[in-house]
Amino acid sequence: MIETLLAVAGLRKRFGGLLATDDLDLQIAAGEIHAVIGPNGAGKTTLVAQLQGELKPDAGTIRFAGADVTRLQPHQRAARGIARSFQITSVFRDMSALDNVALAVQAHRGHSFGMWRPASSEAALREPAHAALARVDLESRAHHLAGHLAHGEQRQLELAMALATDPKLLLLDEPMAGMGTEDSERMVRLIGGLKGAHTVLLVEHDMDAVFALADRITVLVRGRAIATGTPAEIRADPAVRQAYLGDAMPEAAGASC
Repeated sequence: MIETLLAVAGLRKRFGGLLATDDLDLQIAAGEIHAVIGPNGAGKTTLVAQLQGELKPDAGTIRFAGADVTRLQPHQRAARGIARSFQITSVFRDMSALDNVALAVQAHRGHSFGMWRPASSEAALREPAHAALARVDLESRAHHLAGHLAHGEQRQLELAMALATDPKLLLLDEPMAGMGTEDSERMVRLIGGLKGAHTVLLVEHDMDAVFALADRITVLVRGRAIATGTPAEIRADPAVRQAYLGDAMPEAAGASC
Protein backbone atom coordinates (compact mmCIF):
# COMPACT_ATOMS: atom_id res chain seq x y z
CA MET A 1 0.00 0.00 0.00
CA ILE A 2 1.31 3.48 -0.91
CA GLU A 3 1.78 5.71 2.11
CA THR A 4 -0.05 9.05 2.15
CA LEU A 5 2.44 11.69 3.26
CA LEU A 6 0.17 14.76 3.07
CA ALA A 7 -3.59 14.72 3.58
CA VAL A 8 -5.68 17.88 3.27
CA ALA A 9 -9.38 17.71 4.23
CA GLY A 10 -12.02 20.43 3.90
CA LEU A 11 -9.46 23.23 3.60
CA ARG A 12 -11.03 26.67 3.31
CA LYS A 13 -9.53 30.16 3.10
CA ARG A 14 -11.45 33.35 2.48
CA PHE A 15 -10.16 36.85 1.76
CA GLY A 16 -13.15 39.13 2.23
CA GLY A 17 -15.67 38.09 -0.41
CA LEU A 18 -13.17 35.86 -2.23
CA LEU A 19 -13.16 32.17 -1.39
CA ALA A 20 -9.58 31.31 -2.37
CA THR A 21 -9.67 27.72 -1.07
CA ASP A 22 -13.07 26.04 -1.19
CA ASP A 23 -13.44 22.91 0.97
CA LEU A 24 -10.39 21.40 -0.70
CA ASP A 25 -9.44 17.76 -0.26
CA LEU A 26 -6.00 16.63 -1.43
CA GLN A 27 -3.81 13.60 -0.80
CA ILE A 28 -0.16 13.29 -1.82
CA ALA A 29 1.57 9.93 -1.74
CA ALA A 30 5.09 9.52 -0.42
CA GLY A 31 7.67 9.62 -3.19
CA GLU A 32 5.43 11.06 -5.91
CA ILE A 33 5.59 14.29 -7.87
CA HIS A 34 2.11 15.74 -7.57
CA ALA A 35 1.36 18.79 -9.71
CA VAL A 36 -1.33 21.36 -8.94
CA ILE A 37 -2.46 23.33 -11.96
CA GLY A 38 -5.22 25.78 -12.75
CA PRO A 39 -5.92 29.19 -14.27
CA ASN A 40 -4.72 32.42 -12.68
CA GLY A 41 -6.66 33.05 -9.49
CA ALA A 42 -7.43 29.36 -8.94
CA GLY A 43 -5.87 29.44 -5.47
CA LYS A 44 -2.65 27.51 -6.13
CA THR A 45 -0.24 29.81 -4.29
CA THR A 46 -2.77 30.27 -1.47
CA LEU A 47 -2.82 26.50 -1.09
CA VAL A 48 0.98 26.30 -0.94
CA ALA A 49 1.09 29.10 1.65
CA GLN A 50 -1.35 27.17 3.84
CA LEU A 51 0.64 23.96 3.52
CA GLN A 52 3.84 25.78 4.46
CA GLY A 53 2.16 27.63 7.35
CA GLU A 54 2.49 31.18 6.07
CA LEU A 55 -1.33 31.38 5.94
CA LYS A 56 -3.69 29.78 8.44
CA PRO A 57 -6.82 28.16 6.97
CA ASP A 58 -10.24 29.28 8.13
CA ALA A 59 -11.39 25.65 8.27
CA GLY A 60 -10.15 22.16 7.51
CA THR A 61 -7.12 20.10 8.47
CA ILE A 62 -3.62 19.46 7.16
CA ARG A 63 -2.00 16.19 8.21
CA PHE A 64 1.65 15.52 7.44
CA ALA A 65 3.33 12.17 8.08
CA GLY A 66 0.33 11.20 10.18
CA ALA A 67 0.34 14.28 12.44
CA ASP A 68 -2.02 17.26 12.45
CA VAL A 69 0.10 20.30 11.49
CA THR A 70 -2.80 22.67 10.71
CA ARG A 71 -1.85 25.19 13.41
CA LEU A 72 1.91 24.79 13.38
CA GLN A 73 4.15 27.73 12.47
CA PRO A 74 6.31 27.61 9.30
CA HIS A 75 9.52 26.87 11.24
CA GLN A 76 7.79 24.01 13.05
CA ARG A 77 6.67 22.50 9.75
CA ALA A 78 10.15 22.98 8.32
CA ALA A 79 11.56 21.05 11.29
CA ARG A 80 9.17 18.20 10.44
CA GLY A 81 10.40 18.11 6.84
CA ILE A 82 8.40 20.58 4.72
CA ALA A 83 10.47 22.93 2.51
CA ARG A 84 9.24 25.56 0.06
CA SER A 85 10.56 27.51 -2.89
CA PHE A 86 8.81 30.72 -3.95
CA GLN A 87 7.52 32.24 -7.19
CA ILE A 88 9.92 35.17 -6.80
CA THR A 89 13.61 34.40 -6.37
CA SER A 90 14.56 34.73 -2.70
CA VAL A 91 18.31 34.41 -2.20
CA PHE A 92 20.84 36.56 -0.36
CA ARG A 93 22.35 38.31 -3.36
CA ASP A 94 25.45 39.63 -1.54
CA MET A 95 26.42 36.17 -0.26
CA SER A 96 28.03 33.34 -2.20
CA ALA A 97 25.96 30.43 -3.43
CA LEU A 98 27.73 28.23 -0.87
CA ASP A 99 26.96 30.62 2.00
CA ASN A 100 23.30 30.76 0.96
CA VAL A 101 22.98 27.00 1.17
CA ALA A 102 25.07 26.70 4.35
CA LEU A 103 22.83 29.30 5.99
CA ALA A 104 19.78 27.22 5.05
CA VAL A 105 21.38 24.19 6.72
CA GLN A 106 22.24 26.28 9.77
CA ALA A 107 18.71 27.66 10.11
CA HIS A 108 17.16 24.22 9.72
CA ARG A 109 19.34 22.79 12.47
CA GLY A 110 18.44 25.64 14.79
CA HIS A 111 22.03 26.79 15.25
CA SER A 112 22.95 30.29 16.25
CA PHE A 113 23.47 32.30 13.08
CA GLY A 114 26.90 33.51 14.19
CA MET A 115 27.00 36.40 11.73
CA TRP A 116 30.59 37.22 12.68
CA ARG A 117 31.74 34.56 10.24
CA PRO A 118 30.28 32.89 7.14
CA ALA A 119 28.19 29.80 7.82
CA SER A 120 30.17 27.98 5.13
CA SER A 121 33.33 28.23 7.25
CA GLU A 122 31.97 25.47 9.49
CA ALA A 123 32.62 22.00 8.08
CA ALA A 124 29.36 20.63 9.50
CA LEU A 125 27.48 23.17 7.41
CA ARG A 126 29.83 23.40 4.43
CA GLU A 127 29.76 19.70 3.54
CA PRO A 128 25.97 19.34 3.18
CA ALA A 129 25.92 22.69 1.36
CA HIS A 130 28.43 21.44 -1.22
CA ALA A 131 26.43 18.23 -1.59
CA ALA A 132 23.21 20.16 -2.22
CA LEU A 133 24.88 22.38 -4.82
CA ALA A 134 26.19 19.29 -6.59
CA ARG A 135 22.67 17.84 -6.75
CA VAL A 136 21.49 20.86 -8.73
CA ASP A 137 24.58 21.10 -11.01
CA LEU A 138 25.78 24.28 -9.32
CA GLU A 139 28.94 23.11 -7.56
CA SER A 140 31.16 25.03 -9.99
CA ARG A 141 29.42 28.26 -8.96
CA ALA A 142 29.74 27.67 -5.20
CA HIS A 143 31.94 30.72 -4.55
CA HIS A 144 30.14 33.15 -6.88
CA LEU A 145 27.90 35.80 -5.38
CA ALA A 146 24.25 34.79 -5.71
CA GLY A 147 23.46 38.19 -7.20
CA HIS A 148 25.90 37.50 -10.04
CA LEU A 149 24.26 34.22 -11.01
CA ALA A 150 21.93 34.06 -13.99
CA HIS A 151 18.21 33.86 -13.25
CA GLY A 152 18.05 30.13 -13.97
CA GLU A 153 21.05 29.54 -11.70
CA GLN A 154 19.38 31.48 -8.90
CA ARG A 155 16.37 29.19 -9.20
CA GLN A 156 18.73 26.20 -9.02
CA LEU A 157 20.28 27.76 -5.93
CA GLU A 158 16.86 28.03 -4.29
CA LEU A 159 16.29 24.35 -4.97
CA ALA A 160 19.68 23.55 -3.42
CA MET A 161 18.74 25.56 -0.33
CA ALA A 162 15.54 23.57 0.04
CA LEU A 163 17.27 20.23 -0.55
CA ALA A 164 19.97 21.06 2.00
CA THR A 165 17.35 20.85 4.76
CA ASP A 166 16.74 17.18 3.84
CA PRO A 167 12.99 17.65 3.36
CA LYS A 168 10.36 14.93 3.20
CA LEU A 169 8.11 17.23 1.15
CA LEU A 170 9.18 19.92 -1.32
CA LEU A 171 6.66 22.64 -2.14
CA LEU A 172 7.81 24.09 -5.47
CA ASP A 173 5.85 27.21 -6.44
CA GLU A 174 6.47 27.91 -10.15
CA PRO A 175 10.15 26.89 -10.21
CA MET A 176 10.31 27.61 -13.96
CA ALA A 177 8.95 31.16 -13.66
CA GLY A 178 10.82 33.60 -15.91
CA MET A 179 13.03 30.93 -17.46
CA GLY A 180 13.93 30.45 -21.08
CA THR A 181 13.71 27.09 -22.83
CA GLU A 182 17.20 25.87 -21.95
CA ASP A 183 16.91 26.76 -18.25
CA SER A 184 13.44 25.23 -18.06
CA GLU A 185 14.68 21.97 -19.55
CA ARG A 186 17.52 21.89 -17.02
CA MET A 187 15.08 22.45 -14.13
CA VAL A 188 12.77 19.72 -15.42
CA ARG A 189 15.72 17.35 -15.43
CA LEU A 190 16.74 18.33 -11.90
CA ILE A 191 13.24 17.98 -10.47
CA GLY A 192 12.75 14.69 -12.28
CA GLY A 193 15.90 13.41 -10.62
CA LEU A 194 14.27 13.94 -7.21
CA LYS A 195 11.50 11.45 -7.91
CA GLY A 196 11.42 8.71 -5.33
CA ALA A 197 13.96 10.41 -3.07
CA HIS A 198 11.65 13.30 -2.18
CA THR A 199 7.93 13.91 -2.36
CA VAL A 200 7.19 17.00 -4.45
CA LEU A 201 4.14 19.22 -4.75
CA LEU A 202 4.67 21.20 -7.95
CA VAL A 203 2.74 24.34 -8.89
CA GLU A 204 3.65 25.30 -12.43
CA HIS A 205 2.15 27.05 -15.47
CA ASP A 206 4.47 25.31 -17.95
CA MET A 207 2.27 22.42 -19.09
CA ASP A 208 5.11 20.69 -20.92
CA ALA A 209 7.01 20.56 -17.62
CA VAL A 210 3.96 19.43 -15.67
CA PHE A 211 3.10 16.56 -18.00
CA ALA A 212 6.74 15.50 -18.24
CA LEU A 213 7.21 15.36 -14.46
CA ALA A 214 3.97 14.60 -12.64
CA ASP A 215 2.86 11.19 -11.42
CA ARG A 216 -0.53 12.71 -10.60
CA ILE A 217 -2.14 16.08 -11.24
CA THR A 218 -4.82 18.00 -9.36
CA VAL A 219 -6.70 20.73 -11.22
CA LEU A 220 -7.93 23.73 -9.22
CA VAL A 221 -10.63 26.11 -10.40
CA ARG A 222 -11.79 28.89 -8.06
CA GLY A 223 -10.23 27.17 -5.09
CA ARG A 224 -11.87 23.80 -5.64
CA ALA A 225 -10.32 20.61 -7.01
CA ILE A 226 -12.30 19.60 -10.10
CA ALA A 227 -10.15 16.57 -10.97
CA THR A 228 -7.19 14.50 -9.75
CA GLY A 229 -5.55 11.77 -11.79
CA THR A 230 -2.63 10.62 -13.88
CA PRO A 231 -1.46 12.90 -16.70
CA ALA A 232 -3.34 10.72 -19.20
CA GLU A 233 -6.54 10.90 -17.14
CA ILE A 234 -6.29 14.67 -16.75
CA ARG A 235 -5.64 15.15 -20.45
CA ALA A 236 -8.74 13.14 -21.33
CA ASP A 237 -11.06 14.73 -18.75
CA PRO A 238 -13.69 16.85 -20.56
CA ALA A 239 -14.32 19.05 -17.51
CA VAL A 240 -10.62 19.87 -17.27
CA ARG A 241 -10.39 20.75 -20.96
CA GLN A 242 -13.41 23.00 -20.70
CA ALA A 243 -12.26 24.73 -17.54
CA TYR A 244 -8.56 25.08 -18.19
CA LEU A 245 -6.49 23.10 -20.65
CA GLY A 246 -8.46 23.68 -23.83
CA ASP A 247 -7.77 21.95 -27.08
CA ALA A 248 -4.29 23.43 -27.50
CA MET A 249 -2.65 21.15 -24.92
CA PRO A 250 0.33 19.43 -26.57
CA GLU A 251 -0.25 15.72 -27.08
CA ALA A 252 3.49 15.05 -27.17
CA ALA A 253 3.85 16.09 -23.54
CA GLY A 254 1.81 13.15 -22.36
CA ALA A 255 3.55 10.58 -24.50
CA SER A 256 6.59 10.61 -22.21
CA CYS A 257 4.67 10.41 -18.95
